[in-house]
Amino acid sequence: MENSEIAKIFWEISEFLELKGDNPFKIRAYQKAARNIETLSQNLDDIYKRGGIAALRELPGIGQDLSEKIESFIKTGKVDTYDKLRREFPAGFINLLEIPSLGPKTAMLLYKKFKVGSVAALEKLTRSGKLEGLPGFGTKKTENILKGINLKKRVKGRFLLSEALAYAEPIVAELEKLKAVDRLLPAGSLRRRQETIGDLDFLVTSKDPARVMSGFTSLPQVERTLVKGGTKASVILKNGMQADLRVVKEKSFGAAAHYFTGSKGHNIHIRQLAQKKGWKVSEYGIFNTAGKQIGGRTEQEMFSKFGLQYIPPELREMRGEFEAAAKREIPELIEPIDIRGDLQMHSDHSDGSSTIEAMAAAANKLGYEYIAITDHTRSTRVAGGQTEKEFLKELEDIDRINRKLNGFRVLKGVEVDILPDGTLDFSDEVLKRAEVVLAAVHSNFKMEKSKMTKRIIRALENKYVNLLAHPTGRLIGKREPYEVDIEAVIQAAKRTGTVLEINAYPERLDLSDLHCRRAKEVGVLLAINTDSHSPLQLGTMKYGVMTARRGWLEKSDVINTLPVGKLLKILARKR
Repeated sequence: MENSEIAKIFWEISEFLELKGDNPFKIRAYQKAARNIETLSQNLDDIYKRGGIAALRELPGIGQDLSEKIESFIKTGKVDTYDKLRREFPAGFINLLEIPSLGPKTAMLLYKKFKVGSVAALEKLTRSGKLEGLPGFGTKKTENILKGINLKKRVKGRFLLSEALAYAEPIVAELEKLKAVDRLLPAGSLRRRQETIGDLDFLVTSKDPARVMSGFTSLPQVERTLVKGGTKASVILKNGMQADLRVVKEKSFGAAAHYFTGSKGHNIHIRQLAQKKGWKVSEYGIFNTAGKQIGGRTEQEMFSKFGLQYIPPELREMRGEFEAAAKREIPELIEPIDIRGDLQMHSDHSDGSSTIEAMAAAANKLGYEYIAITDHTRSTRVAGGQTEKEFLKELEDIDRINRKLNGFRVLKGVEVDILPDGTLDFSDEVLKRAEVVLAAVHSNFKMEKSKMTKRIIRALENKYVNLLAHPTGRLIGKREPYEVDIEAVIQAAKRTGTVLEINAYPERLDLSDLHCRRAKEVGVLLAINTDSHSPLQLGTMKYGVMTARRGWLEKSDVINTLPVGKLLKILARKR
């Protein structure tokens, strides 16, 4: 069982309950639980195996009732409450709830009036123009519905990087138990750490391929087998994802690893380089004009034979990696071990589920030297935003906590709302009391591009704003980035000395890899933060590091690789 499965069920239960007009506190409880489960760094199944239902109840936002539902799903694959609610609504209706910009109440209205029970029917109705005559359905509303439909089409059949890794890692663990497996490598877009993954690829060397094929197709994660040959097998996993496994010869392992990692454009370029030398390149190796294999046992050979520096998998996207490798200019990419602290997280002073002490203890256990507690401000009411008076009291609490800590520091932070006009919802007099000020857009996402850009740039010009949090506001597969001139924002960050955030929350990964690289080119510093709301979410830092690596970032590009003294000097430059 994967965390995303139960999180999805809880989200849908909350939507069904909202349609029924149920208790809003009950609805929010399901939403909070789903949000926490989505970003847990541990598998619920593993937590349950270690400590049973008592261990589930210790998770943030999970009480007795929800822990029993999780236990039921682990044991039976079902949640009775969910199944009962689904039967109360028309077949296919649940698919409408996945469309961004629609919402449960709108979906029910369209079903009652037009009998819309599928995404295809919704698209047809929207394009017909019939919706614009309904109250609240203007041109902008219908445009947003169509955008939501197109977004779901683009991500259909794809999984978040975090989800794909959660599916792949247990498969790797099971395969490694097979005595017939000598070497094992997950390849494909997963190895390149793309933000969404279509399917899984595994490469194996073995002296007994038949036993590997049987072991792979018999894995507990497998729903059905599509192909089972002598050296290749394809299966559909229980989550609907396809997984392929290939057994290759040891002498071809490097070539196969390179070929099946991709990307397609990268592989084509390697073949073109070979053609210029009269060679041939395939998944079996590098071959000279006489047909003799001259390379491909290792991946290093796939580059060194062409006079190239080794290119890490994350950079193999035809974005200048060959030119850099020819000049020996491939950067030394940032590693998880380089991270010294986390500059965005929330405590129970706003919408977090744990105390400041608990967050500090968990971060200290991870080997960090510092964290910043950045609870929300008053405008973000849904997240329990604090008043200025409450925030100043929190700063006193942090001082008290720091006096008890030895060799670890909690920085005084805040995530302040950027209001529609670009001002902030805390005064400068209060903000100057914080050591780390993150500014973020949490409302009015549908502003015109020019207005949104001016809004954000005005916030960056505030001398107390250190970081711009989740700069484009996207939720992968759920919400498009708001319309903003990101190049202008990056240039403004450079001009004002503001740091841009890579939010490691698995659905955000915001900034994207492309924007990370552009920020690096301009000379803007970045921070990789988890936006954690509980200690168990601190483990999502790895996804932010993966995005940073795809953006060509080095340790020196990221401020939370610095010791706390140097970090604070950089943050204080604007003031």
